[in-house]
Amino acid sequence: MRPASERVIQFAIEKANRVLVIAHIDPDGDALGSLTAVGQGLQQLGKRVTLVCDDAVPRRFLNLPLAADVRRAPNTTTPYDLVIAVDCADQARMGWAYDNLPDPKPTLANIDHHITNTQFGAFNIIEPAASSTAEILHRFLPEMGVELTLGIAESLLTGIVTDTLGFRTNNVTAATLRAAADLVEAGADIAGISLRTLHQRPFATAKMWAIGLGGMTLEDGLLWTSISRQAMLSAGIDGRPSSSGLVNFLADVDEAMIGLVLSEMEDGTVRVTMRTRPPYNVAEVATRFGGGGHALAAGCSLDGPLARAEEQVVAACRDAIRRQTPAPAR
Repeated sequence: MRPASERVIQFAIEKANRVLVIAHIDPDGDALGSLTAVGQGLQQLGKRVTLVCDDAVPRRFLNLPLAADVRRAPNTTTPYDLVIAVDCADQARMGWAYDNLPDPKPTLANIDHHITNTQFGAFNIIEPAASSTAEILHRFLPEMGVELTLGIAESLLTGIVTDTLGFRTNNVTAATLRAAADLVEAGADIAGISLRTLHQRPFATAKMWAIGLGGMTLEDGLLWTSISRQAMLSAGIDGRPSSSGLVNFLADVDEAMIGLVLSEMEDGTVRVTMRTRPPYNVAEVATRFGGGGHALAAGCSLDGPLARAEEQVVAACRDAIRRQTPAPAR
């Protein structure tokens, strides 16, 4: 029998006319794949849909169906019947897109796979065992009566491929591989998705990597770098290139237990991304600063200045390494 939460969300969707779907700030492939898949599915069901994310869609995801329709903010005068948050571990991850909605806010449904999810919705579908939110939607959307079209398959496979780093994370299961196989059978181009989302990147990102690699430090199993806004501007980098590829690279260094990147944003806040490998857990660190994620991949945002944020997060990561390092075998 399907969980009660899924039946309730299905009922809410059936009754809704206008639906607002929100992905998390600084969106990755799972956020945008899930956002556009839900949008396509709701359109199939005859709903009027608005897709929103605080931050612009990165260029490598613009090929996804409906990606060009993703807005930076909802229309605050539109009477939405339902809000669906996808791939958001907590309410803050929805950013201004949700905060700026007038009160009383519409009913909120929450679909996510992060172990740190705070169950912030009126209705919640949270499956930490799933590799990605897209993997949950691969099952849930057809149960809603949505046909698995080529476009939806491309969106969902993008979410699975990117969140598993090409099926390399330790939460990949047989169910993950079966879902991917089903999406490939529906026409999704796994080779093209992998190349576009995991390997190709714009020159601005390569320049940001150069700044980050030039300033990295390795101490006590922590490999980190901080990238200031001034350094970005001096290098002619405008906007916010993603740091996910860089932090993954740092975490893959043999001597590193944790890879850490701190990036100063235009508003002076500091965005933090962390990656690790078993038995270490960076979600524990992220939650200390109001963030979240997975044991092996997590993030948070701190107030500046950058030097103070670096001092705080580096100390927390060192503490985590010290506590989480297994005792030597006797």
